[in-house]
Amino acid sequence: MDVNALFDVMERLIEESKVAVLANVDQQGQPRMRWMSPTVIRGQSGCLYALTAPDFVKTSQLQQQPAVEWMIQGPALQEVLRVRGTVELIDNPALKSDVLEALGGRLGTFWRSNPDPSNMIVLETIIEELVYYQPMKDLRYEVRVDR
Repeated sequence: MDVNALFDVMERLIEESKVAVLANVDQQGQPRMRWMSPTVIRGQSGCLYALTAPDFVKTSQLQQQPAVEWMIQGPALQEVLRVRGTVELIDNPALKSDVLEALGGRLGTFWRSNPDPSNMIVLETIIEELVYYQPMKDLRYEVRVDR
């Protein structure tokens, strides 16, 4: 599979599962993982987007240690995609609007933790590597994304 095919797989898996696990490193060098709702935006290939609040702990962690990995799996666990990259924290109203529109109604947990809609920031993951597994078929594809 080439990089474009794996981007298609990523988009399909996000659409099917609606959630992914984000892994990062905190200020003490310890790994941290959390469920999030990522999305892609048409015309912005090579990036994965999510929303968070500027005052959440993960935001300061990502400012100091921007290397991340996402894990997205199919609902039947027959497909797993790992996405490695670097996060940029972006406070741009147009991008926030695009991400909100792409995420639709998948932010229930986020709004319970952050009821103020003006208190959000975009996590833009610039994708560097994609690793796709089909464990039941013993298949594995890995590609680096050239910039």
